[in-house]
Amino acid sequence: MRLDIAIQRRLDDPQRPFALDVAFRSDAGRLVLFGPSGAGKSLTLRAIAGLLRPDRGHVTVAGRTLFDDFRGVDVPARDRQVGFVFQDYALFPHLTVAQNVAFGLRVGLRQPSPRRVPEAARRWLEAFEIDGLAARYPSQLSGGQRQRVALARALAPEPRLLLLDEPFAALDTALRGRLRDSLVALQERLGLQMLMITHDPADVEAVAQQVLEIRDGRIHPGPRPD
Repeated sequence: MRLDIAIQRRLDDPQRPFALDVAFRSDAGRLVLFGPSGAGKSLTLRAIAGLLRPDRGHVTVAGRTLFDDFRGVDVPARDRQVGFVFQDYALFPHLTVAQNVAFGLRVGLRQPSPRRVPEAARRWLEAFEIDGLAARYPSQLSGGQRQRVALARALAPEPRLLLLDEPFAALDTALRGRLRDSLVALQERLGLQMLMITHDPADVEAVAQQVLEIRDGRIHPGPRPD
């Protein structure tokens, strides 16, 4: 599976004008975009996911063009088959765990009864060992549980690519280590391509098969962070 990205986007903020000009190709199962805050990491993920429209360029995932300004292609985010796990997990506070996981399937649940959970959502609840939490709300979950719910929601629609925005930033050190290992095992089991962004060298060391360093909106060649 190949990820082929070449995007440009200018943000004309009078306080901090910024130009994103990112291009890379990768067949790596676990690709990490590494760089400091404000380097353009999250903008890159949002452009791939369809949450930010580039000024020009293209986004291709597994041979499928999702965006190409020259050809006039701009697939809506909901149809891109790209999963997205946000840094704060972005769970819906008024929905139960089961409803959050099922949301990606475009299936509405009115009751938090396991009998009303679609089979595709139930499989992921069980896979992440959160089926016992199905009737709880995000405010009733720990950080690690919220992360597992966010991953289950992103994976339930069977995406071709999973994007992760600083997925360990809000977790304590011990939990971070365990969930890094879990993420690597998940990617190897599913054979899914993942693109994770981070500013933490420990994330790079634990997860990355390929590392791209981004600074000031551009990819820079360089050694793997220590």
